[in-house]
Amino acid sequence: MFKRVAPLALLVAGAFQVSAGPWIYVPGTAKIWLAGMPDGTDAGGGDFAPNQSPSLVTGITFHDGGLLRFFAYGNVANGPNKTLWGPDGSNPSSHNFGAQFGMSDLGAPLNSLVGVFLTGVEPYLVLPPPTLTWGAQSFGQYLNLSPLLQQPFFIGDGWTDQGKKQTITVPNGATRLYLGTLDGVEWNNNIGEFSVNVESTPEPSSLVLLGSALVAVGLYGRRRRKV
Repeated sequence: MFKRVAPLALLVAGAFQVSAGPWIYVPGTAKIWLAGMPDGTDAGGGDFAPNQSPSLVTGITFHDGGLLRFFAYGNVANGPNKTLWGPDGSNPSSHNFGAQFGMSDLGAPLNSLVGVFLTGVEPYLVLPPPTLTWGAQSFGQYLNLSPLLQQPFFIGDGWTDQGKKQTITVPNGATRLYLGTLDGVEWNNNIGEFSVNVESTPEPSSLVLLGSALVAVGLYGRRRRKV
């Protein structure tokens, strides 16, 4: 009887497995404030969509409250004669134009890897969410961050300085995630690129459900063996 139960347990566990999407190319010219904006949008400083548009994450299905982990490497620089930096970036910086196209400003390291969640429609162009400052993100040392829709956030290389893996909680209603780099203005002359992989894990409530389901399956199997 146990052999009949085991496939059910595998099916339940499989429904909650970690999934990873393809590697995403994020050029240094990717401006996060052009996320979801139509071609021809002028973001100032010589930056336009789609030439300076950020990279869309593909191959991942987003779930409200789900957790994402990032793996990133590569180097970018905010100009052709500037120093190249990895995904964690360099000095504290922000967007010269502040909030733009309904997306909040961001305080994070210059040249770092950043992201923003959107719904399936063009960004809502008024009343942007509060700005995530570098300090509010624990100087990039957070273990978990819960950004809002249209609220750009720091990602970096996905690890704290202590070697602990960081997670990002998917906000309710998010169906798209864009990745870019942080500069103050004029992304169009930036150089380099990042390679990024995004891994989706179940939200905590789903893990609890999984544990309960597996316990139930185990108890069912024991009862069947006693019959």
